[in-house]
Amino acid sequence: MSTVISDLPVAVIGESDGRWRTTTLCLAVDFGSRDDPPGRGGTAHLLEHVLMSAPVDGGRSLSERVERLGGQANATTGLDRMFFQAQVLGDHVPEVARLLTRAVLDPRLDEAVLETERQAVLQELAAAAADPSDTVQDAFLAACFPGHPLGRPVGGTDEAVRALESADVLGVHRDVLLRRRMTLVCTGGTAPGEVAEHLAGTPFARPPAAGPSTAAEPVADLAARSWAPQGAGADPDGFSWFATGSRAPSTGDPRRHAFTVLAHLLGPSPASLLYRRLRGQEGLVYAFFTWSRGYTETGAWRVMAGVENRNLRRAQEVVREVLLEVAGHGPDPEDLAVARRQAVTDLVTTAERPWDHAMALSQETGLGARPWSLEDGIRALQRVTVEEVRLAATAVTGRQLTVVRPEPA
Repeated sequence: MSTVISDLPVAVIGESDGRWRTTTLCLAVDFGSRDDPPGRGGTAHLLEHVLMSAPVDGGRSLSERVERLGGQANATTGLDRMFFQAQVLGDHVPEVARLLTRAVLDPRLDEAVLETERQAVLQELAAAAADPSDTVQDAFLAACFPGHPLGRPVGGTDEAVRALESADVLGVHRDVLLRRRMTLVCTGGTAPGEVAEHLAGTPFARPPAAGPSTAAEPVADLAARSWAPQGAGADPDGFSWFATGSRAPSTGDPRRHAFTVLAHLLGPSPASLLYRRLRGQEGLVYAFFTWSRGYTETGAWRVMAGVENRNLRRAQEVVREVLLEVAGHGPDPEDLAVARRQAVTDLVTTAERPWDHAMALSQETGLGARPWSLEDGIRALQRVTVEEVRLAATAVTGRQLTVVRPEPA
């Protein structure tokens, strides 16, 4: 399998495998919630909903047309990326490639669609607000990136979404999204070159208007801090989620691989250091998650755990203790080898899921701007050293922050 970059003004990239009968198409855009205008949080997220639901060529929406072909369609808004995806049988790729690009680049939006999707977004926000495992993630990013667009909730707030007008949504589409770098990623049975041929004469074949890439607004450094567990006043009979961690490298920083390995070293696997202590030895939690995510100019590394409030303080202390041990002398070489193998396996299994691999390819290639292969990713993880992981843990502990939701009364 190989990555192909087409000669179209906007890149078509991907990896094909003749054993697959389906093809996944992912239109990835250098655009996300960080591009919401001041006071208009949630604009990008609402725009994503509208683009998937608006009529295409006077007919049904992109989502419905893909599903009526037997395929699947979805879209995702992140902090600095937006993804529009469809997975269909190979025979339907020409039609769906054209529908996908028209829907995103040349939409026909109206007030009825906007109002319907506004209500759907408000329901989505209400569900998230009722789930502490959601709200704790927003709170962590707000603490990690105070006063910065990366610290705003992707979906915005109920008040802001209700106040959005069609001019706000259309203006962001016209003046921001359409001026950003984008690429069409295809994985599965159809080769990228073949997909590119199907796009001749569509809006996707036209050069985008000149414009900036994702705005790299400076991210103020997090000051070193004295760490302390949070939520001490919580009702001991209640249940809370906490998130603890700090900044991490950006998507283009080679140091990010050490943070990924550190996440597996302290991950939810029974083979991890943190699992042994947090669950195996002390029985403090049932479920926890650890991950590192990079953005355009920075990133975030975190542990998130759900815990009975009577165990809340001790669970946070254990996470801190394990991080400090790794920061002090680095991981045991055998534990490091396990974490590297888990990181590699995670990367490979992602590549074996076309839907997820399409998004990963867009990220790793910088939306088609640089070459990348699965083998490159594997080698980078396998090269991570004890000292690199020690330095990653040192970086996290030096500016470690913790938030708890629900907030104690």
